[in-house]
Amino acid sequence: MRDREPTVIHTGGGGWAVAAILLIMVVAGLFLFESGYLGNRDIGIDVTLPKIEPPAPVTR
Repeated sequence: MRDREPTVIHTGGGGWAVAAILLIMVVAGLFLFESGYLGNRDIGIDVTLPKIEPPAPVTR
């Protein structure tokens, strides 16, 4: 029997692509937030709640 040649398996490289995509997403998010598109919005919702008082204590 002949000896087999060593099999070399290269793994990796995909992590750099994922890191680059995440970096682009973070930079785009910061750009949108800082440019005022997502930030600096004042919606101004005013809600007036009624005043609720507890009932008077019962005395016997």
